[in-house]
Amino acid sequence: MTWRYLADVRGVLLALRAGVLQVMHPSISAALVDHSDVFENPLRRLIRSAGPILGAVYDRDAEATARWVRERHPSIRGAGPRGHRYHALDPGTYYWAHATFFEAQIATQELFGTPFTTPEKEQLYAESITWYARYGLTMRPVPRDYEAFERYWQQMLEDVLEATPVALDAVQTMNQLPTPYPQIPGPAWATVRPLIGVSAPWLARGTLPLQARETLGISWNLADELTLRTLRALVRTAWPILPSPLRRLPRAGARARSRGSQERS
Repeated sequence: MTWRYLADVRGVLLALRAGVLQVMHPSISAALVDHSDVFENPLRRLIRSAGPILGAVYDRDAEATARWVRERHPSIRGAGPRGHRYHALDPGTYYWAHATFFEAQIATQELFGTPFTTPEKEQLYAESITWYARYGLTMRPVPRDYEAFERYWQQMLEDVLEATPVALDAVQTMNQLPTPYPQIPGPAWATVRPLIGVSAPWLARGTLPLQARETLGISWNLADELTLRTLRALVRTAWPILPSPLRRLPRAGARARSRGSQERS
């Protein structure tokens, strides 16, 4: 199931949502402020992170990719704005980032596809444990099953996540969003920038869990909700007629086709 759904192109619609949930963790937010260009170029940071995460599932040597991801993190450490110490390889912090990628698969299907049944969620979660084990970290923070994960997820929303500076910035309209790569022609970027800079934060605001929206103080009116419902209906209508090669993110597409993976409408 992970093979089929992690690279579902509809997940791009919720990419910023997953990122916001990650950076609501105070340690992840502090690490990004100290060690990344998240404020200067948020889109580049998101793209740079997404590829290797997909590779830990889809690459021919997925375990090697996962080790590469882990090895990028040992030097990321420091103190947060309130003096708390953070380290990117702290088990609880690292697992939270992984948890958002797992949960995003469920949210994508609930919002834009066919919602998973409880047994499907249980299977997907069991697979996420195998996926996480590839990073070679302790399995201590990993909930034992999907029911335990649901409790963990709610506890994180209620007791750990905060309205961090990075999260608050991410849900704001980005009118001056810089190009993620200088190779992109200026006129081309000028065409797509308004779509990304406005729609991505809007989608994140409207699709975050209610608890997270309340924590961030997000307002969401009836017009917003009706627009989101229309978008969901359009995506569900268009999905069955979208050519199969366009349904998967590129890093996964070739490998998925080689294994004869079947799409689910």
